[in-house]
Amino acid sequence: MNPSVQWITLLWMLFSGAAMGVAFDSYRVLAGQLHFPKWSKHTLDFLYWIAAAFFIFRMLYFTNNGQLRFYVFVGLFIGVWIYFLLWSVITQRFVVMLIQVTKSILSFLYKLFRMLLWNPIKGILMLCLGLLRFLWKFLLSLLRLVLKCLMPFWRLLKWMLRPITSRVRLPAWSKQLADKVIKAWKRWF
Repeated sequence: MNPSVQWITLLWMLFSGAAMGVAFDSYRVLAGQLHFPKWSKHTLDFLYWIAAAFFIFRMLYFTNNGQLRFYVFVGLFIGVWIYFLLWSVITQRFVVMLIQVTKSILSFLYKLFRMLLWNPIKGILMLCLGLLRFLWKFLLSLLRLVLKCLMPFWRLLKWMLRPITSRVRLPAWSKQLADKVIKAWKRWF
């Protein structure tokens, strides 16, 4: 392997080490801000290291066909070290700012959704429900009025048919059914 490929590999490993630092700081800030459960932190750490290993070996394969040399580890270490010296605090603040901006945008979108869609639909449904209740009560009161107006005619018809109905014997089940209908009628009206 010629020296130019080695220097390119070293530079890419410096970059990869810095990228690992950015990813680690971003993950750490996200885990702190989003309050992941404690049991999931070990799994997320494991997934981070697997992703970092795949990323490093992909970069290594891209730069020098996957040859692993000592200067690769030196480049990774120096890249991570320089990143943590110079850029770690800036990255953490940037990620916190991104999280706050994302939260405020989501809060705004939620309020906009509630104001433009949810509240009008809820209002229309409540209006329709109120109208249905009003119509139901109106129909019941109208039916009561009609029944009160027809009550004298019913009593007259009952009095006129008394000689016939007194001789007719109805089965017991029809009496029970009539009692149930009368109870339901009295409960509603």
